[in-house]
Amino acid sequence: MKTFHCVCGNTLYFENSMCLKCGRELGFIVEERFVGPIEPASESSWRSLDNGKLYRKCYNNTKYQVCNWLVPIDDENQYCVSCRLNHIIPNLTEERNLNLWYRIETAKRRLIYTLKGLGLPLLGRSQNNINGLAFQFMENESPVDEFDSNLSEHHHVMTGHTAGMITINIVEAEHSSREEIREKMNERYRTLIGHFRHESGHYYWQLLVSSDSQRLSDFRRLFGDERQNYNKALSHYYNKGPRYDWPDDCISAYASSHPWEDWAETWAHYLHMIDTLETAEDYGFVQVQSPQTSDTVTAPHSLRDLLLVWERLALGLNSLNRSLGLTDAYPFSITEPVAQKLQFIHTLIQDTVSSN
Repeated sequence: MKTFHCVCGNTLYFENSMCLKCGRELGFIVEERFVGPIEPASESSWRSLDNGKLYRKCYNNTKYQVCNWLVPIDDENQYCVSCRLNHIIPNLTEERNLNLWYRIETAKRRLIYTLKGLGLPLLGRSQNNINGLAFQFMENESPVDEFDSNLSEHHHVMTGHTAGMITINIVEAEHSSREEIREKMNERYRTLIGHFRHESGHYYWQLLVSSDSQRLSDFRRLFGDERQNYNKALSHYYNKGPRYDWPDDCISAYASSHPWEDWAETWAHYLHMIDTLETAEDYGFVQVQSPQTSDTVTAPHSLRDLLLVWERLALGLNSLNRSLGLTDAYPFSITEPVAQKLQFIHTLIQDTVSSN
């Protein structure tokens, strides 16, 4: 994620809706992928001070102040390209949910920013009403935790993906609750953005892999045969734990539960790497691009080149965290089999973009 700049020279960040130096209002322009200052052009329109074009604020900005993305003036949709993917939002009659929703939307917009930067297709329900991408942010109907023996679909929301619909339990946006779940699950890493990246992996497996015989064959060679019983595999994982040798060829313990989860975990880590490398380069910590390349971190580099830079950066991040008494920022190890899986994803994305 890059930083941006106001016309007054102040540094702006992806989540900003107002410049703290000059007080100008800000908006994110999707097609140009930057946050910049805007000024009123009429009662309902705003002019970008960067490109001079007219926009409207997303409805979720004017109504709830949870979004800072802009809508082109000639776009009839009242929602930005991120918010229009929402199918269900939290119950806003509960006061705490507005803040949780803001955190969820911020994480989701980071995902959309990265996906668009990579050039991946984003087909919403309006383009594909059966398998189009959509989001629902819901809460449990009764106060039980994830480990209650009486859980059922009736009262417990499971974070997951089905046919393009990504569901996030809003308790994941509550820091203390998410940390409690992480401890109970014996996980080294659990974040809101991690959930979005992981679940988007399931969506893109369905979109880019499942219907292509060659890609599916290559997938099975690397990740395993996804036709094995999914529910049985996850039940075994939760009851018996991961297989003892999972670190040899999986990025996480959960990745060893089933080939679909191995794919989604590896996909999420690819997005972790790409977004963090973009941030690190923007701050001058690493050099990934040459002045002649595009603003996409992955082009034209090989996966091996990216991994070399990533390894140095991850070690540095972990050492900095330890200096501050914090846990490792990236508590994972990329073995050769994992690198091959990441290479598959890297090549898949590049082939998808070049064919569009």
